[in-house]
Amino acid sequence: MSPEHAHVLLTEPVPPIIEGLAPHFEVHRLWEIGREQAIEKAGRDIRAIAVGPKAVVDAGLIAALPALEIIAKFGVGYETIDVAAAARHGVVVTNTAGAPTEEVADFALGLLLAAVRQIPQAARYLSDGEWGPGRFFPLTATLRGRRVGILGLGAIGRAVARRCEGFGLPVAYHGRTRQAGVPYPYYDSPRSLAAAVDTLIVTAAGGPGTAGLVDAQVLRALGPDGVLVNVARGSIVDQPALLEALREGTIRTAALDVFAGEPETPRDLLAFDHVVVTPHTGAGSLHTVLEMSRLVVENLVSWFSGAGPLSPVPETPWRKR
Repeated sequence: MSPEHAHVLLTEPVPPIIEGLAPHFEVHRLWEIGREQAIEKAGRDIRAIAVGPKAVVDAGLIAALPALEIIAKFGVGYETIDVAAAARHGVVVTNTAGAPTEEVADFALGLLLAAVRQIPQAARYLSDGEWGPGRFFPLTATLRGRRVGILGLGAIGRAVARRCEGFGLPVAYHGRTRQAGVPYPYYDSPRSLAAAVDTLIVTAAGGPGTAGLVDAQVLRALGPDGVLVNVARGSIVDQPALLEALREGTIRTAALDVFAGEPETPRDLLAFDHVVVTPHTGAGSLHTVLEMSRLVVENLVSWFSGAGPLSPVPETPWRKR
């Protein structure tokens, strides 16, 4: 079998990825054949895994595929892949960093506006027939005078910051390290950042290192006029602490595109009429899904053509051999 027709295991039915892989590779559809059968029938031939948005690639699967060379993830986050195991086996992992940046940043500002100006609630007020002579939707909070803190100043965080500047909002940030050449004030902890702002936008990477980073202390520091926006990963926010903060008025409101236990609907969060919750759709435009799918396919095509991966993750760096 020539490299151009290498065996690829595709974990989930993402139509643009299926269409993109078909001309180049022998594709095995994991959701149709199952993990054990895939390993039994094609395990020794599979040289790549194309990973959909939700699938888990654990150390056991990586070890069971002795010919595996590359894992291409659909999405920026790759915490569902055991990258340490991949590195031990000499397997490169790629993601689609860059493709959804602008879309997610747009959505973050949309969520911020929706939460502060209560846009979904105003729409419901109208559709429920509440607006009429002498009846008006209650006055809302405003963006004017707000100070924004960005938790995680990666590509998406920087894109959010640029948009905030366009709205005339001062920006500060926290990340694992202070970044050179960044014009925004840096705070050395999420709590100190929250204390300095009244609007916290979460764009950090998911995974064990950021689990529960936004906890009760951070929410208390954000304060009673505080707005929390999360377009990153639900695991970053301590959800029980957030529920308590919303019940007690510790913060004003929250706008969440991600949450714990998704896709199970968070009934406790939906019980708050002033909270905005969306179904992890920040990157969910046709344009961006097509771009992300294209990058998954192009990473694999580039790898098997000998040019190397286009967007390897830091834990599995690649140097041209």
